Amino acid sequence: MPHSDLKPPYGLLIGGVFFLFLAVRGTCTGEAWAYLGQVVYRDEEPKKFWWLIASHYLVGLFLIGHFLYKVYLSG
Repeated sequence: MPHSDLKPPYGLLIGGVFFLFLAVRGTCTGEAWAYLGQVVYRDEEPKKFWWLIASHYLVGLFLIGHFLYKVYLSG
């Protein structure tokens, strides 16, 4: 474990896990959360649905990767 006097940025990790949870939930149920509480259904708008799911996965992976970078590789 790296030694640091600074508190790790757990908000990035929590946000990343939340977005991955949204992506997995949306993939399994066929409902994706869009902006401002809208729901996009896989049957009604498949292209928009898969773009939302892909963006949830990418944002989640980016946030978790950024967290790992800050904890293990920076300074």
